[in-house]
Amino acid sequence: MAEVREFTLPDLGEGLTEAVIVQWLVEVGDVVAVDQPVVEVETAKAMVEVPCPYGGVVTARFGEEGAEVPVGAPLVTVAVGAVPDDLAGDEGGTPCAWGSPRSSAVESGGGVDSAVAGPGGPTTAPAPAPPEAGEPQDSGSGNVLVGYGTSSSSARRRRIRPGAPEGSAHRPPAPASLAAAAGPAATTEANGTRTVAVISPLVRRIAREHGLDLRDVRGTGREGLILRTDVESEVRARAAREPVAVAAAGPVPGEERIPLKGLRGAAAEKFRRSRHEIPDATCWVDADATELLAARRAMNVPGAPKVSLLALLARICTAALARYPELNATVDTAAQEIVRLPTVHLGFAAQTDRGLVVPVVRDAQDRTVEQLSAEIARLTDAARAGKLSPAELSHGTFTLNNYGVFGVDGSTPILNHPEAAMLGVGRIAAKPWVHEGELAVRQVVQLSFTFDHRVCDGGTAGGFLRYVADCVERPALLLRGR
Repeated sequence: MAEVREFTLPDLGEGLTEAVIVQWLVEVGDVVAVDQPVVEVETAKAMVEVPCPYGGVVTARFGEEGAEVPVGAPLVTVAVGAVPDDLAGDEGGTPCAWGSPRSSAVESGGGVDSAVAGPGGPTTAPAPAPPEAGEPQDSGSGNVLVGYGTSSSSARRRRIRPGAPEGSAHRPPAPASLAAAAGPAATTEANGTRTVAVISPLVRRIAREHGLDLRDVRGTGREGLILRTDVESEVRARAAREPVAVAAAGPVPGEERIPLKGLRGAAAEKFRRSRHEIPDATCWVDADATELLAARRAMNVPGAPKVSLLALLARICTAALARYPELNATVDTAAQEIVRLPTVHLGFAAQTDRGLVVPVVRDAQDRTVEQLSAEIARLTDAARAGKLSPAELSHGTFTLNNYGVFGVDGSTPILNHPEAAMLGVGRIAAKPWVHEGELAVRQVVQLSFTFDHRVCDGGTAGGFLRYVADCVERPALLLRGR
């Protein structure tokens, strides 16, 4: 007899607590293999394909495309053992090593057919039964997603519609079951007969920041689970009920509302936090980049690995940070300490169709210009394809922002929290310049340096920027340092 197993959104690492469903890769009735991707989701870090650890027939999907689901919430249920003989093989129903989701038996005569579920759960779906004696319970935590973001070979897909009795309905799991599936992060608070079910710590934090009592919020998730969208909707509703100086006649015709979710939402939160916490300042200088461009042309001889201009600037940054290591730092606000970091993990801003991302080159101080160029190219391609892993988008210590690609000369960027400094590079353009005592047309670039004033004063920041400008004007200076 087939048994139905529930696959929940696993912990994707890096402190991520929710994801947005971008695209379903399977439908109800499809046969899936072990480790076959079933859904593509967007987190605050990247786009990833999530593989299912069970093989069998998909009996239910939870959540529509565009819906936000918390870690621990169900994604699909799979009838393990329901695969026909002609499709059965070594891809059967053995779960992979990571995670230990609950397994539950199919109710007698219940079949395996189900309706596709919306954010509130399926209309008809096989309900997970209590585990048998000795059956392992799902801890709901510690699920490490091994190899997510990569596609395994897909199983042959076939529609299966076993004869389920019409009108048969299955009882959804009790709230306690949901809490068990969610793990330690899910808690309940009782007030009379009102139960508050929250999985995401982010939901509680948003509620605290807006002085919102979660007992006043009605959850739209499964079994009344309170989602982030529920809290944000309540916050907006309360703001709308407050007196407004100018009465609004209604929505403006043709207006468009874009949810701050996924990468854009994560960037917005980081910008807000940076502006709120960091007392930043910016200084800038114009530099003659003619010799730097000439040095790049000399390096890019036929047959040699190509060196990008961004890689040369990255090499200049690592040399400058070796002279001014106090700028490769962060501030521990809880301990009120400046933390100087031993290695340079160099982030660089990259614009993609999904918004601004900052891939990180690990141990940049140990890489040559050619190695920096190759790694920057690899990360840029992955960013544009939406295939960067969370590890490749986090734990940077210094950011290089080349906004000159947009055709602008200068900028006062927002620091990439919690980093303490950022070098900005404008476009390189032909301008009149005094060179060796004579007026000449030179290739000039504006460099800006934004820094956390808690970490250093203007003298240090100015010294760093001046050294960067000197290296741009005379690249041979790099031969004298690291």
